[in-house]
Amino acid sequence: MPPRTPSASTDALFRRIEDRRDDLVALTRDLIRVPTINPPGDVYTDCAELIGRRLAARGFAVEYVRAVGAAGDSDRYPRTNVVARIEGGRPGPCVHFNGHIDVVPPGQGWTVDPFEGVVRDGRVYGRGACDMKGGIAASIVAVEALLDEGLLPAGAIEISGTVDEESGGFGGVGHLATLGYFSKPRVDHVIIPEPLNVDRVCVGHRGVWWAEIETRGRVAHGSMPFLGNCAVRHMGAVLHRIEEELIPRLAGRQTAMPVVPEGARRSTININAIHGGQRDDHDGLPSPMVPDRCRMVIDRRYLIEEDPDAVRGEIVAILEDLRARRPGFDYGLREVLAFLPTMTDADAPVVRAVAGAIETVLGRPAERVVSPGTYDQKHVVRIGHLKDCIAYGPGILDLAHQPDEYVGIDDMERSAKVMALATLELLRG
Repeated sequence: MPPRTPSASTDALFRRIEDRRDDLVALTRDLIRVPTINPPGDVYTDCAELIGRRLAARGFAVEYVRAVGAAGDSDRYPRTNVVARIEGGRPGPCVHFNGHIDVVPPGQGWTVDPFEGVVRDGRVYGRGACDMKGGIAASIVAVEALLDEGLLPAGAIEISGTVDEESGGFGGVGHLATLGYFSKPRVDHVIIPEPLNVDRVCVGHRGVWWAEIETRGRVAHGSMPFLGNCAVRHMGAVLHRIEEELIPRLAGRQTAMPVVPEGARRSTININAIHGGQRDDHDGLPSPMVPDRCRMVIDRRYLIEEDPDAVRGEIVAILEDLRARRPGFDYGLREVLAFLPTMTDADAPVVRAVAGAIETVLGRPAERVVSPGTYDQKHVVRIGHLKDCIAYGPGILDLAHQPDEYVGIDDMERSAKVMALATLELLRG
């Protein structure tokens, strides 16, 4: 089947976006220059207001919604979200673009200032350039181009900038979803401009189960360990069972979900953190002690074909078997967070609209993919009960959270065209 051919009105819309290329770059740089580092949640309000002021100037009704009481929220670090809405001349569907404004800490290894928004070789560099301030900027310019062309005769468009996605999204999309911001009849279609590559529609994500395991022992003098019960050694036994039994078992499970990259089409487990004995902030000589506590955080990513109860059960089975077989072994298990896998139907309106727009703009069929990790779609589906939700945006997924993170300017422009065309299709119903 030949690629779709743009119409005259589409050509005018695309020229409008091309003419805004410098503005697209400038907005991306402005967003990067607000260092919304999470943790702790720096200057969220400043970034939300930057977005809100711009959209208010275009006629949007703007709300600022603080997630009072959410994890991390305080007067010093308020969890401030912005939601902007503009109505057409008559009733119709609502398309919502949601982007998270928080970014992870820059870390080491940068060759440019991570919060300057350096432009070089057709790219904008900076922490959050790829994940996902370039996507936020592209969605704003796309919507502004539609308005400039007078292409909002019916329905509504919303744009939100939300917080804390990098730490679960509870103070952002999770909070707004509980208030009804991501449910019908207010919203019909949601596009999240995460960096999954400009030619891909991301229809969902794997499941996640984070848990903290604590092994327990008995304290004693380090010169007489036989009088104690070493919790670190007990944790070593847990690690050994995970390494020798669970990881090979998980590697044999493969999903029909189109997860990228290829390695993520299998079940995985990661050891996020482990600590036992002397406090890690102690900088002197260690005490001669047998540690009586050791804690480990695990990050289990699982497939839509797996039973969530069985995912937990596999860990419990290892721990219970060790308690039965290993002298003095005891443990505690605490769930940190859990989200089910989700996958939007391949024929859902938002999937068809974005895939069709990709084919028109890029001249090749769109690839439908699933993310290896969760993103805020989980809250839209779980709390908002809105299934017509996907992720689509500029940026290369592998660059997220890396030093010298960047977003390609051509990709931002192309993705803005895709977003604008898809929105027009969805508004037409």
